[in-house]
Amino acid sequence: MSISPVRLNHAVLVVADLDRSVRFYTEVFNMELSSREPQLNAAFLRLPRSGNHHDLGLMGLAGATPPPARSVGLYHLGWQLDTIEELVELREILINAGAFTGESSHGATKSVYGSDPDGHGFEVMWMLPREAWGKYENAAVVEELDLRGEVAAWSGRRTAGEIVHESAVAPESTSRTA
Repeated sequence: MSISPVRLNHAVLVVADLDRSVRFYTEVFNMELSSREPQLNAAFLRLPRSGNHHDLGLMGLAGATPPPARSVGLYHLGWQLDTIEELVELREILINAGAFTGESSHGATKSVYGSDPDGHGFEVMWMLPREAWGKYENAAVVEELDLRGEVAAWSGRRTAGEIVHESAVAPESTSRTA
């Protein structure tokens, strides 16, 4: 017998400089600080529209260094956006933050990539409407991303499912800094 979880609830990353990482995720992803735990040298962050207690945990470890390239470990975290326009906007934010590392189309998803100050990779993606997956239903291709064409085709189309809207977030949960 096995149990199938509903989704990944959160991820926890080890970081070399907790304050730097909190600043990065609050500025680039607009995450909110849900909890700071000094005795653990940890911070827990929430995406404003997730409705989750925390989506990302950061554990500070002074002197920590990234693992060597091509070693076993986390490849990247994947964050989903609701509209293709949000992907365009986040691409620019990543470029301006010096965190952009690439982009691609995976057929059913359109993605931009980046890395945080400790080198943790992440993908930020927008997913086609389920009925448009077509030949990508069971394929994971890597193709060139035509973001302008995707915006022309899918502008205004929301696909992230039910999300918590900013107006539903409690006022006391909007703290962004330590």
